Amino acid sequence: MDKKYTPIIGMEVHVELKTASKMFCSCKNDPFHASKPNIHTCPVCLGLPGALPVANKKAIEWTIKLGLALGCKINTLSKFDRKHYFYPDLPKGYQISQYDMPFCFGGKVKTSFGDIGITRVHLEEDTGKLIHQKVNGQNVSLIDFNRSGVPLVEIVSEPEIFSSAQAKEYAKKLRQIIRYLDISDADMEKGGMRLEANISLQKKGEKTLPNYKVELKNINSFRYLERGIEYEMKRQAEILDGGETPVQETRGYNAEKDATFTQRIKEEAADYRYFPEPDLPPIKISDEWLKEIKSDLPLSLDSVFKSWKEKHQLNSDLAELLFETASELLWLNRLFEETAKAKLPVDKLVNLLVHKKLKAELFKTEVDKIIELYKKETVISDISDDELKEVIGKVIKNNPNPVADFKKGKTTAVHFMIGQVMREIKRKIDFKRLEKLIISELSK
Repeated sequence: MDKKYTPIIGMEVHVELKTASKMFCSCKNDPFHASKPNIHTCPVCLGLPGALPVANKKAIEWTIKLGLALGCKINTLSKFDRKHYFYPDLPKGYQISQYDMPFCFGGKVKTSFGDIGITRVHLEEDTGKLIHQKVNGQNVSLIDFNRSGVPLVEIVSEPEIFSSAQAKEYAKKLRQIIRYLDISDADMEKGGMRLEANISLQKKGEKTLPNYKVELKNINSFRYLERGIEYEMKRQAEILDGGETPVQETRGYNAEKDATFTQRIKEEAADYRYFPEPDLPPIKISDEWLKEIKSDLPLSLDSVFKSWKEKHQLNSDLAELLFETASELLWLNRLFEETAKAKLPVDKLVNLLVHKKLKAELFKTEVDKIIELYKKETVISDISDDELKEVIGKVIKNNPNPVADFKKGKTTAVHFMIGQVMREIKRKIDFKRLEKLIISELSK
């Protein structure tokens, strides 16, 4: 991208919670496994006149739980609002959401590029799903309301993302935290987690935010998010270079063409005609209720990774590839503790598991069984240094050319010698120990 501009990116991430029932009714919350369309519906989620909503307590608790995990402050008094817009998958003509009094605000997510502020975490209901297909030779749009009314958490960031790579890392971190809390499967292919990025370009040296933003909507993969942002930055730079301002609009991303496309002109908050939902009372979060929600929080991921690094010298980036939920993490914790008790190196175990060199079906195999398999993979011979030196001496005598190469400074000769010694003894030896002994013998 042109170095004259700095990308200013904020993100909105929508996540469907996996509560047993929907947000404002008792219908089953299972849109992905329904046997046919429109079977998990009732007058409330179909928006029929006279139907009254009742808020799902568990969904509220899980939203606050997520807010706490993100370091947010919690509003002790919150409310639901009506957000008005017209679309075929929105049966009431409005969506029950939150506007000026969300449950959570003011958190942050750490990335390798810097911290990203969380503006708000609020709760709303999902819409129905439009299905475009042919019926009797005609192109039609059908609506499945099984998803209508599913609890939907929205996480809104500050415009503190400055590259496509940072946006991708931020979204991945969010998904990891959400799955770790076990409040959503966040299945992006099915639409259980949807990514949106608001993108604009700021001229170098300017302090004020740009007077426009383009929303890239409904992205369902981290790779597409990154590629979509990259395309959009180039497109906007060309428009700005031409002396014009990009239109404030909502755009989609076409993966096949690797390009964004116009969907609709972007609405402002006023266009939604927000007002308090009259059929739902304000929600008071008492100290007692908040204490109860906090007591259900698992250890923070940062503290878990710090503990693993201090106890077992584990690389957190590698270790976090092994789990996504809190139950999986607890299982891993036990595995690491038992491995350490067996006086086996935990970091090598993680390497074997991550790179699939240890054939173990994680989280379904008993800890003792995995340690047994690990021992077979890493058994270190109890051969003495004197015995090893005897074999090394023999290898040195039989390989004068590599010895001469080592004397000339070619360190690769050592690796050849290691291979020859291993072939002679036909037992597993610690690589570092063997390397040290060979170099010592060659240096005499």
